[in-house]
Amino acid sequence: MARFYHLFLLISVSVALAVAVAGSVDDSATDPLIRQVVPEEETSADHLLNAEHHFTLFKSKFGKRYATAEEHDYRLSVFKANLRRAKRHQALDPTAEHGVTKFSDLTPSEFRKTYLGLKNPLKFPADANKAPILPTSDLPEDFDWRDHGAVTAVKDQGSCGSCWSFSTTGALEGSHFLQTGELVSLSEQQLVDCDHENRLCRLNTFPSPLLQCDPAEKNSCDAGCNGGLMTNAYEYILKSGGVQREADYPYTGKDGTCHFDKSKIAASVANFSVIGTDEDQIAANLVKHGPLSIGINAAWMQTYVGKVSCPFICSKKRLDHGVLLVGYGSAGYAPSRLKEKPYWIIKNSWGPNWGEEGYYKICSGYNSCGMDTMVSAVVSTNT
Repeated sequence: MARFYHLFLLISVSVALAVAVAGSVDDSATDPLIRQVVPEEETSADHLLNAEHHFTLFKSKFGKRYATAEEHDYRLSVFKANLRRAKRHQALDPTAEHGVTKFSDLTPSEFRKTYLGLKNPLKFPADANKAPILPTSDLPEDFDWRDHGAVTAVKDQGSCGSCWSFSTTGALEGSHFLQTGELVSLSEQQLVDCDHENRLCRLNTFPSPLLQCDPAEKNSCDAGCNGGLMTNAYEYILKSGGVQREADYPYTGKDGTCHFDKSKIAASVANFSVIGTDEDQIAANLVKHGPLSIGINAAWMQTYVGKVSCPFICSKKRLDHGVLLVGYGSAGYAPSRLKEKPYWIIKNSWGPNWGEEGYYKICSGYNSCGMDTMVSAVVSTNT
């Protein structure tokens, strides 16, 4: 039996590699390829048994309410489709656990539109320096900034594509802690409301050229609940002077009017840098500078429940979600790789009722889901 299992894994990997080389599959939607490797009929029977019962439990657990009977029936059909989808994900990501999540009544397109929001392709602003090469010989085998007090509680972006703002504040919160010894929860809403350089530029309502961008240039501007980039946000913070506490500028989960108060700045940016794809350098920068902002392809995250994700198939280019890298582990068991494998620890912004109490683990060493591609560090001023 073990021989047949290993044979299936090798065939799965071969198919995935062949498709990746050919470049003929849209990596932003993994299901077409997953259906090739794991036929639909093999994923439907057991997961759809008692689907209505599971849907009832789902509604109760996550407080779901639907306005009409028609909407209820439609969401039930989407839930059933997501049960099949989770089964397919499990087959090609066997080191993780996939199943019912708080997003199981959303279609993949609804999920991407509502809960992601990282702007891509990547464009770094002019103030983004390249991180210097750091020594890596003495890195700890395991490291987690949560154990050192540099990470605030898991937050929830709600139905707003503001993931980029949470990744930004998380990195600055960590750096501010390293500089001052004080852990302060910073305001994502300030970034959502005020880092709208595209709107200001279009309307010519802001006189300072330092805070303008070119709306004709793709992804040079952040756009609140419609997405943004962490490095753009660092540049905004650097030029505007800083960020207020979350308590002074609380999160609403929707675009609003900027009411930034410079007299209440809690943390500010001294400089920021982009880090290359070398994972030893990423680890070294993580240990030295605190939690890092990263972009990731979230194709597998809608159905993720826990453990170490190490999918066979995941685009390294179609990054659509901003998250926070807080640590790494040396030995997350990965039977699909036939041995123990290291992993990254990622803080997400979908609340503590998603994943492993709000966290995501993904295997390292493979640039899985492109997580090495968009990494940046920020240094807070010592104030």
